[in-house]
Amino acid sequence: MKLPRSIEEIRSDFPILSVKVHDKPLIYLDNGATTQKPVQVLQVMDELYRTANANVHRGVHYLSDIVSERYEAARETVRAFINAPKREEVIFTAGTTASINAVAFSFGERFVHEGDEIIISGMEHHANIVPWQMLCERKGSKLRIIPFSDQGVLDLEAYRSMFTERTRIVAVTHASNVLGTINPVKEIVTEAHRHDVPVLIDGAQSIQHGIVDVADIGCDFFAFSGHKIYGPNGIGVLYGKEKWLNEIPPYQGGGDMVASVTFEKTTYNELPFKFEAGTTNFTGAIGLGTALDYLTALGREAVAEREQALLAQATGGLSSVSGMRIYGTAPGKVSLVSFLPGNIHPYDAGMILDKMGIAVRTGTHCAQPVMDRYGITGTIRASMAFYNTEEEIDALVKGVRKVTEMFA
Repeated sequence: MKLPRSIEEIRSDFPILSVKVHDKPLIYLDNGATTQKPVQVLQVMDELYRTANANVHRGVHYLSDIVSERYEAARETVRAFINAPKREEVIFTAGTTASINAVAFSFGERFVHEGDEIIISGMEHHANIVPWQMLCERKGSKLRIIPFSDQGVLDLEAYRSMFTERTRIVAVTHASNVLGTINPVKEIVTEAHRHDVPVLIDGAQSIQHGIVDVADIGCDFFAFSGHKIYGPNGIGVLYGKEKWLNEIPPYQGGGDMVASVTFEKTTYNELPFKFEAGTTNFTGAIGLGTALDYLTALGREAVAEREQALLAQATGGLSSVSGMRIYGTAPGKVSLVSFLPGNIHPYDAGMILDKMGIAVRTGTHCAQPVMDRYGITGTIRASMAFYNTEEEIDALVKGVRKVTEMFA
């Protein structure tokens, strides 16, 4: 399946891709950290601030009505994009981290007690480790960790053996931000539900690479960020099944989340507003809806196919470099490669690549336990998006080869 427009036409939608760094054309291969924004998103946010800036759900005047309608239309766009059964199950947050923290706090307050257990995997981003650790410290509960193989594949047999009568929730990443592994989340959810245990999926690294269907996965919570799917910063989504959202208390208080307030008692608003305290990031939400529409118009299957071709090219090219070590070789990955060329420190290699105009990520990628698993201090990560070109991948491989020659 092909994209509906040429890569040159698509790249023209992204102004930053024509920027030069160190007098070289920018080759942006840090899409796993944040994606660039098309003009369609930039324009709608500019237009909102210029012509429709008003608080949502608060006023009876024209501007408030208009922006409230667009905000709720964006919620419907998100619902359809992830195939959530109900619009009320889509909560706007500040991002994946905020979404996970909200569940860890709210679910934890209601359902987790001393001696209880929470299952996460060994390949989690810190954002899906630390909130659960904080919960465990508050409640006297403990984490149980699903191990993974050298190739980056979760040990599902070990996972199945972890459930006890004290297991309260499972929280796993859909796709590893270091290894690229796409975890079998549907199977993970099915096993947890056999024990009546809910599951949260961290979708920060999966949402932009293909079709995410929360109804098919069956998960109880799903979190993702706008800035990783060509949308604005500071906006994200928490999908939650209505059953759980009705049962758990809100994470924050104030603004839209109240139905009535007296000094004796506050009653909470209906879903989804129960979890959207304060002045919401309506501009970000509408910008996110625009980004999802943009990706849908390109065709998500076509986007995924192109990214897989770029991944294959990058993996093959980097593997040909002398002394190369690639971390994460599971079958079926999102379009990122974590690697180390010989014994060169990733920061040194990253700085040299930057001088060539090549932007990659270096370090632990907010996943220190993964580095500890392999006995390394960090990696170089090249993460591809559909707007990257074959020539850029060739330039990356050539640049890495030059780095290895410099340090030989």
